[in-house]
Amino acid sequence: MESSMRIIYMGTPDFAVPSLEILLENGFEVVAVVTAPDKPAGRGLQLQSSPVKRCAEEHSIPVLQPEKLKHPDFLATLAGFQADLQVVVAFRMLPEVVWNMPRLGTINLHASLLPAYRGAAPIQWAIIDGAKVTGVTTFFLQHAIDTGNIILQQEVAISEDDDAGSLHDKLMHTGSQVVLKSVQMIAQGNIVTTPQEEGDYPRAPKIFREDCQINWEQPAGVVRNFIRGLSPYP
Repeated sequence: MESSMRIIYMGTPDFAVPSLEILLENGFEVVAVVTAPDKPAGRGLQLQSSPVKRCAEEHSIPVLQPEKLKHPDFLATLAGFQADLQVVVAFRMLPEVVWNMPRLGTINLHASLLPAYRGAAPIQWAIIDGAKVTGVTTFFLQHAIDTGNIILQQEVAISEDDDAGSLHDKLMHTGSQVVLKSVQMIAQGNIVTTPQEEGDYPRAPKIFREDCQINWEQPAGVVRNFIRGLSPYP
């Protein structure tokens, strides 16, 4: 089934590129890529493509860049690709009409060991909290964010020298391996998912500029973790 399974890949930043590349390297048919619209960047404010778009173009994969994910034209185009599976890595929140479209559903890669660190900034918060271990999770999308049934998880150690940048890169590459294995299992019809536990797990809300003020009255270790978690950028 691997050779016949049609995949739509959704992602935007550098974090999402290795997962797309590893699927292509292993012979999976990615029929389209959905990514963010080009945005002005740099001193000249010239339009710049996302890393995922550039990767897709290198492989001659059709690229969709919708402003609105519920726009009828986008939905019609998406449906026209007749995807069996959608794979999402570092993209936007999807409406149900999108994630429920493929025959085999939509899977997502999240940069934590769910249900811990649900939210937009799991890498940063794991370091800020002083965690020694984090990881990646693949799961099927459902209504509430980051709550779907788990496919696979892989732990990644957080060293004393890690900051958000170095941990990002570790999770990016480990995540691509987990995405590949998850898609292989789905393609082979050899998949058993696990519902997420509910409980008082740490969360990972989006970090805003006003959240980045250092409180120098905190213990030195807390301050150090805070700085590491927000480096090289929040």
